Amino acid sequence: MNESIKPLRIGDLIVPYPIIQGGMGVGISLSGLSSAVANCGGIGNIATAGIGMDEPDFYQNYALANDRALRNEIRTARAKSKGILGVNIMVAITNFAEAVTTSIEEGIDIIFSGAGLPMNLPEFLRPGDKTKLVPIVSSGRTAALICKRWLSRYNYLPDAFVLEGPKAGGHLGFKYEHISDPNYSLEMLLPELIKSVKPFNDKNGRSIPIIVAGGIYTGADIHRFLLMGADGVQMGTRFVVTHECDASNKFKQTYIDAKKDDILVIKSPVGLPGRVIRNAFVESINRGEKAPYKCPYHCIHTCDYKNSPYCIAHALVNAKRGNFKAGFAFAGTNAYRATEIISVRELFDILIEEYKHAKMGNSIQAHCLM
Repeated sequence: MNESIKPLRIGDLIVPYPIIQGGMGVGISLSGLSSAVANCGGIGNIATAGIGMDEPDFYQNYALANDRALRNEIRTARAKSKGILGVNIMVAITNFAEAVTTSIEEGIDIIFSGAGLPMNLPEFLRPGDKTKLVPIVSSGRTAALICKRWLSRYNYLPDAFVLEGPKAGGHLGFKYEHISDPNYSLEMLLPELIKSVKPFNDKNGRSIPIIVAGGIYTGADIHRFLLMGADGVQMGTRFVVTHECDASNKFKQTYIDAKKDDILVIKSPVGLPGRVIRNAFVESINRGEKAPYKCPYHCIHTCDYKNSPYCIAHALVNAKRGNFKAGFAFAGTNAYRATEIISVRELFDILIEEYKHAKMGNSIQAHCLM
């Protein structure tokens, strides 16, 4: 058991290192990355959005292809790891219910669910199911709303919360004007969420763990947020540039090649801001150019595909495969800091060493102030 950093407890699950690998779609975090993270003592996370992209009938039978691929990825990850595995299921996807049902049937440890409010998530649990339910939220108000609804309808409280701030990669649950507003920083949102959840901790007789996400890149970041009251962290960007990440090497190389001013926020067809790495395709979007297409998926409820200039699913599938002439990479604000591709094990060693240095530095500083 790890002695340098407090384990994360989610119900009866004990995570040696309180590090959750973010669920990154489309196809960026599948069984390869998630099992490697789980083997290192964190929580590996399979992204369900567009997971069936490599199935032969993906275009003809979107829902069936995704369901088949999801089962396969969970089973493959299980075969590679005895650690803790989760899935990320966006509320906004049209096959939300099927993805939740399949994940529970396959005995996944945790369902992380955001991109909308997962108000009915507990209704999918059957007697004896041990899958933990973890909503992803962007405010204390939203967390309290979910707690009230789940408690009144299902007599169930979230097993944890992921608080995702505006520095995250991909689709963001914030208005454009709030993304760079200091009042909406993760540092400001965390105390609010802790305060909002506390009454439900008292009512439930147990503490609901809080996991923070968005812009967390180093072990020092982990230490800082744990000191602020978080129980764990979720990291996505840092795990992209690992050998085990399921994206193509061309995708990973875009992170290494990116400069700070290449990280920007665009308007996604699904109606949310999205943080991406600039390339020629992104520039064409910003110029208002339209790429004609037919929508075979209807994958996101909120996508205005009839008026959209491009298909977000096509763009992300292309990016995953390394075709950046017709796609782009989602990325967090710190993607430009990547310099090399390393193993997940090496990354964990680096993060823990960084954490220890931060903890030691904090202890020395505290001693000097006495």
